[in-house]
This record gives sequence, C-alpha cells and structure tokens, in this order.
Amino acid sequence: MVHATRRQVITLLGGAAVWPLAARAQQTMPVLGFLGALSPEGFNEPMRGFRQGLRESGFIEAENLRIEYRWAENQIDRLPALAADLVSRRVAAIATVGGPPSIRAAKAATATIPVVFITGDDPIRLGYVTNLARPEGNLTGVSFFNAELAAKRVALLRELVPAAARVAVLLNPAYSPEATLKDLEQPARAMGMQLQVLNASNSREINAAFDSFERARPDALFVGPGPYFLSRRVQLAHLATRHAVPAAYAERDYVEVGGLMSYGASLTEAYREMGVYAGRILRGAQPADLPVLRASKFQLVLNAETARMLRLTIPPTLLVLADEVIE
Repeated sequence: MVHATRRQVITLLGGAAVWPLAARAQQTMPVLGFLGALSPEGFNEPMRGFRQGLRESGFIEAENLRIEYRWAENQIDRLPALAADLVSRRVAAIATVGGPPSIRAAKAATATIPVVFITGDDPIRLGYVTNLARPEGNLTGVSFFNAELAAKRVALLRELVPAAARVAVLLNPAYSPEATLKDLEQPARAMGMQLQVLNASNSREINAAFDSFERARPDALFVGPGPYFLSRRVQLAHLATRHAVPAAYAERDYVEVGGLMSYGASLTEAYREMGVYAGRILRGAQPADLPVLRASKFQLVLNAETARMLRLTIPPTLLVLADEVIE
C-alpha cells in the first residue's frame, strides 16, 4: 500500500482546487466577433491599432479575450452568413470593418448584440444610428465624415495641379458611390472642375478604368475611399504613374507605395479608437451611451519622387502643410 506524504496530499488538493478555477476562467473569457469585408493581408498596421485599443481597455487577445475573425475575402455576398454565424456563437460584441457592406450585414443580423463600426460616411445619413451623441440602438463607432474630407482633398489636388479641369473619379459600387460623388460635386463645381465617374469593384475593372484614359484623358484622378481600393493600392499607384495621371487618395498607405498625395484620417488611429470602444462594451458599457466618434487625426502626405516623375512642382504652401514628404 502506498502512503502519500502530507505535502503530496496538500499539493493534490491544491491542484484540484486550482483546476476548476482555471477552467471556469477559460469558460468566462469574453468572445469578440470581428467581421471584415476583405482579407487580413494589408491591414497589419490598422489591426495593431485595434489590438492597442483593446489593450488600453484591459484586454489582450488569447490572454483574457478570444476574438472570432470572419473575413469575407472581398466576397461581399458572404457577409450576411458570416454575421449570422457570429450571432449564433453568442459573441459579446461585433467589430466591423470594410465599410457599408459589413455594417449592414451586422445590423441586419442582430438588434441586441453591440456592434462597433468604422465608416467614412455620415452614420445618420446611412441609417446606422439616429443620433451621434446618443446612438440609441446597438451600434456605435468611429466616422471619418468623408464629406468634409472630400472637399479638402479636392482643394489640395487643385493646388498641386492648378490646371486640372477634367478630374476622373474612381468609385467602388459597393462602397456608397452616390454619397462619395455627392460630397465631391459641390466643391469640384466651385473650382470649375468637370468630374468623369468611373466604377470598379475588382482588379480587371480597375485596369479597364485606366485604359479608358487613352480615350478621354483626365487632368487628375480622385480615388474614392473604401477598403477594397486600399487593398489594391499598389496596383492603383502603379497605374496612375504609368498613365502619368496625378492622383489623390484617402490614406497615406497609397503614398508609401508610390501614390502622389493623400489626405485623410489615420486608419491606425481609427482602429485604435474602435478597439477602445469594443473593450468598453466588453466591460459593460452600452452602445447607446458611447457617442459616435469623429476621427480627429488627419494627415497630408506627399511623395516627392512621384511628383518629379510626373514633372510636377510641389508648391511651398503644400510643403509647409504636409505632415510627411516621402522622398
């Protein structure tokens, strides 16, 4: 007969007491749903911002938080099923990225689970919330308010290319093109610009849009906002340079890969703010009590090498305004 020592008995009893506590802690670890319209490739920096925001709220993935990721891989028609799957798993909240298609899918899938979004559009105009200060429903988040940014971006493009009279506007049909065009029309008209609208939702259509420049050559190009275009930024920047068309973009990521100019909100900062809100909701806050945030950090970024390739001289006024000039 084997006799256990007193120390062994205490150790065994202690282990028996700890195991249920560890198991219970694992069972009660909150689960956050994450719904994205695209694929995770190309979003490493924004996602670092998102995890930083969660960390500021006391949550670290895999330590005290589990995240269920659902990426649609640019197959927009998959989003409703992916959103429904997250709801069926009873996640504590859903963070959505990828613009209107993701937000609409999450909103349609649940009226009770909190949803935190990032959008470039007016959340009231698109029906996500009824009030910015008190959203009232189960949605809240961060907005870039592209209407205001669009007017500024047009003005900066005109300052960089003073002779621009015909401006091509590349829009993604899945990303509220009517709203973007409406935001552009008034400031463009005021500056005497004529807009030429082109639509593209895949790589082939992007190539076709640039091929059309051979027939109706624009003086400049305005690339509309949206996560899909951002994921194709290398293609877009390369084509703009190849066709010698000065182009303005929403995010600095384009300028990093050879785009001429960008003006817009910091995507990484917006993702961080979304992470903070998701963390606050996981701790018990209600979306109705969290005002929709206005993105507060904006950047003008210029690529001096691309300007030289296009035989453009960057005005001193823009150099002074620029947050960053890439040589």
